[in-house]
Amino acid sequence: MKVVKLSFFLIVCSLNGGAQSRSPLNEEKRFLKNIWTKPPTHIPNDVSVDAPLMGNGDVTMSVGFKEDRLRYYLSKNDFWRLRSKADGLSGPRVIGFVDVSVNGFNGGEFSAEQSLENGVTSCVLHKDRQNVTARSWVSATENLIFIELTAVGKATKVSIRLTAPEHQHARLKSGKANNVYWLTRSFVDSVDISTEVAVALKTFNHKDSTVLLQPGKKIVIGLSIESKFKNTKPLDDAFNQISKLDERSIATVMNKHNNWWKRYWSKSNIAVEDPVLMKAYYQGLYTMAACSRDPKFPPGIFGWTTTDNPAWNGDYHLNYNFQAPFYALYAANRLEQGEPHDAPLLDFIPRGEWYAHQITHTRGILYPVGIGPLGIEVTRNFPTYEKEAGGLFFGQRSNAAYGLLNMAQQWRCTYNEKYGKKIYPYALAVVNFWEDYLKFENGRFVIYGDAIHEGSGNDKNPILSLGLIRNAFDLILDLSSTLKMDENRQEKWKDILDKLSDFPIQTRNNKDVFRYTEKGVDWWPDNGLGIQHIYPSNSINLDSRPELLTRSRNTIDEMKRWKDNNTSSSFFMAAIRVGYDPSIVLNELHEYALRTYPNGFQLNNPHGIENSCTVANALNEMLCMSAGNVIRLFNGLSKKQNASFENIRAWGAFLVSARLKNEVVTDVQIVSEKGRLCTMVNPWPDKKVLLIRNGKKSDILNGTRISFKTVPNEIVKLQAL
Repeated sequence: MKVVKLSFFLIVCSLNGGAQSRSPLNEEKRFLKNIWTKPPTHIPNDVSVDAPLMGNGDVTMSVGFKEDRLRYYLSKNDFWRLRSKADGLSGPRVIGFVDVSVNGFNGGEFSAEQSLENGVTSCVLHKDRQNVTARSWVSATENLIFIELTAVGKATKVSIRLTAPEHQHARLKSGKANNVYWLTRSFVDSVDISTEVAVALKTFNHKDSTVLLQPGKKIVIGLSIESKFKNTKPLDDAFNQISKLDERSIATVMNKHNNWWKRYWSKSNIAVEDPVLMKAYYQGLYTMAACSRDPKFPPGIFGWTTTDNPAWNGDYHLNYNFQAPFYALYAANRLEQGEPHDAPLLDFIPRGEWYAHQITHTRGILYPVGIGPLGIEVTRNFPTYEKEAGGLFFGQRSNAAYGLLNMAQQWRCTYNEKYGKKIYPYALAVVNFWEDYLKFENGRFVIYGDAIHEGSGNDKNPILSLGLIRNAFDLILDLSSTLKMDENRQEKWKDILDKLSDFPIQTRNNKDVFRYTEKGVDWWPDNGLGIQHIYPSNSINLDSRPELLTRSRNTIDEMKRWKDNNTSSSFFMAAIRVGYDPSIVLNELHEYALRTYPNGFQLNNPHGIENSCTVANALNEMLCMSAGNVIRLFNGLSKKQNASFENIRAWGAFLVSARLKNEVVTDVQIVSEKGRLCTMVNPWPDKKVLLIRNGKKSDILNGTRISFKTVPNEIVKLQAL
């Protein structure tokens, strides 16, 4: 096995202890930039793009270069054609384009540099002895975009155009008023819900769309974008926003933008001895910050839309693709970016109840494979696959339970009762479905007629669903106890958990491994659903029975799907959860992080943002594992590694910080948000542990595992004695 040499270490001191805390973003910026040495080649694209990505979680923008033209692709999370029908006419749509054509640069060279610190992207066009630089950014706090053009060499003629693609179903209007160019694009015909977006463009120091760019002088282009969902008159809003701006106020917007990003990066941070992984960690968190913040409209499968024909309708694909980008956000303490995940799942409850009643004759909810926002179902009446009551299910019954995974993670990491009450109806609906759908026979609950893979048939006891059900019933019991709701049903829920069928097993290469189903599919050559009961379903952890852990590690070893297009987002985590060899996991993670486009998207993987935070999720778990409400520090690392982290969010609503240096754990601190019992594997198993509560010495504990009560907002430091 090739061993990666780790030669780089960023020192991050724990909060409120030791030296002053310093973020890696301020330590070593050269590792936190994306670099392009040639034009992106996968833009526009119906799947993932390889271009610079900018955004504020609502408005998103990417940029390409061809011939003599920079094209900025404008998109917005709430701009869809909203139609519940699988005719290829539903899904997110591109808003339009800003074209910056530079006279005489046809055949010129292109390079670009993007700072992950704040998303500012500089594209440089070079030909002969002349350079033109286009510096662009999307405001983090307002739906504003700025592009600044400068030239080196001789004066250059530049043309600026605001356009949108022609589409038979789109209404397009455009014009110019008071030196502001504008357009609106809408879908109002043959839709369930009409949509409209407006863009206003202004050059702040020139009035014409064609200008002579003089060396040493700057042209500033500003855009304002708004949708009908945010303002009933989006064009008026966009026009007013851009009209009141001048060059001085742009500086104020930039200051607010930088402050937002500074706060974002301060929410948590980590340090490990591998610059490749450090870059990938912050790359993923940057990507999700740029595309996920609108609480009603999460990003679609690709995050950035550049055409009107995104693959898979650009939808929310519920058999893992939609959920995967959000997996890492809760431990990384980026709750605002995780919040949008829930909205389309909650909005679809009425239709899910209808499907459950019509198809399985049960209570609860049954979800198809693909939905959109606001209750839209983009896969309804799909023309080329077998349908059930018009819905596209591929025989799967697990999609709604899949949607519960991230909700469970946010709940367990926050114990925010307001959030618990928000998701309770969804969790209860999932549990109601499985109460009715499960069959009790021979002393156990059994699943029949549930395909583990799309169209794999009437599988019995698919291992994924067995994991998802365990997660659902564990969650509903926790919610019920904490919120004091439906407590009279807990005995039934516990009985189902106690008597749910065991995970099916088989023998491969003389080892016991998991079987994909008890009856039906036994194995799959290019997908890893056979380990998703471990993660993201949380059904096996280091406190599980030894035979389960051995079987889990054998299955990981048999699969070795570290670079699988449909597995990576869960495979690394499953390996870490069951104690697979840390040196192998770290080495494979390093190799995985090298296989990306400059913007961090996985090389040749069409699935867009789903793997954005795979590295971040894995590193957080290596540094601070808390599954099962037991905190384990640096459990996924060799003790010879140096590492540190601040404010990783753990189960139980704890913010945890610690450092590992020279094989010694130090600077352990826990902030208890909700005052829950904290259980931790002793970082110093041969020593006693002193608790320092809010600066005062308190309890002394010992043992390989320690537990202690906390109170809300208490800061507890742990020291070895």
